[in-house]
Amino acid sequence: MRAEWVGNMSQTPMQSAPPPVKQSRFLRWHRRVLGFCLVIFAFELGLFLVVFPWLRTWEMSWVPVHSPRFAVIWMSPYFRGFISGLGFLNIYVAIVEAVKQLKALFSPRGG
Repeated sequence: MRAEWVGNMSQTPMQSAPPPVKQSRFLRWHRRVLGFCLVIFAFELGLFLVVFPWLRTWEMSWVPVHSPRFAVIWMSPYFRGFISGLGFLNIYVAIVEAVKQLKALFSPRGG
């Protein structure tokens, strides 16, 4: 850290950065609420991506109608499996984040 001199040269240098302070209670709860919102969003998105490609609605969407070249890819079971795989990845992220949030919530030091 760089020290700055104030006044004449006989005074002691002042630190430019303030000392670290504890996180306020508001910031901890703010992060916790945002973490649980991430869990809910990632789980819902993942569930949607796992199920939706295999429904009849997937075949009746506007993509195959407006782009015949992309329709072959869109209707492919491999592409649908890829989209479902992304859904499983989202569900995994949601579970990992939920475990992390619960550990922080119930830790002895209070998160």
